[in-house]
Amino acid sequence: MLLILLFTLILINGALFILAGNLILPIIVTAISCVVFIFFTYFFRISNRILIADDNYIIAPADGNIVVIEPVMENDYFHEERMQVSIFMSVFDVHANWFPVSGKVLHVSHQNGRKMAAYLPKSSTENERSSVIIEARNGQKILVRQVAGALARRIVTYAKEGTECHINQQLGFIKFGSRVDMFLPMDAEILTELHEDTIGNETIIAKLKHQSAED
Repeated sequence: MLLILLFTLILINGALFILAGNLILPIIVTAISCVVFIFFTYFFRISNRILIADDNYIIAPADGNIVVIEPVMENDYFHEERMQVSIFMSVFDVHANWFPVSGKVLHVSHQNGRKMAAYLPKSSTENERSSVIIEARNGQKILVRQVAGALARRIVTYAKEGTECHINQQLGFIKFGSRVDMFLPMDAEILTELHEDTIGNETIIAKLKHQSAED
């Protein structure tokens, strides 16, 4: 996408320098083009982050700010009460998403929806979204949901059903303001707080209960 944008800007600015009667307009457009390209380059940056963590820990799937920590009824897949933890990403955050836990991808789906502001509670169920269910290595299942915001134009999900996933591996990418919801087991130990800033693939969000062979 950045290469396409770069070539488009070069063509536009080149045409203006050739066709314009004076240099004022081309110089103004070139300055604006540079700002636009720098912004997009900054927005689509992806940090190389490596974390070593126990398989029972849930790691932040995104940069941002925690806007929800509460028990909710998850009616799309689990049909039971779950602990929801949601991270809101502003346009200034890295918008790459990471797998929050190592395990196996059981389900991937995409739903079209509205474009309301991602920090609103209803955005989780009414906005465009992509849902990924992961079975952690201890047998517990979590739902990770990428939610588009008012400015988001596309959700990209790399997760594939039936494949193994790992911490340090990218789950996907959301273009522009958005959020990521996680629906954890009710007995998960929450290790973060509301309004806390998170760093994707670094901040520890929760710890899953260790399951014995009898569970």
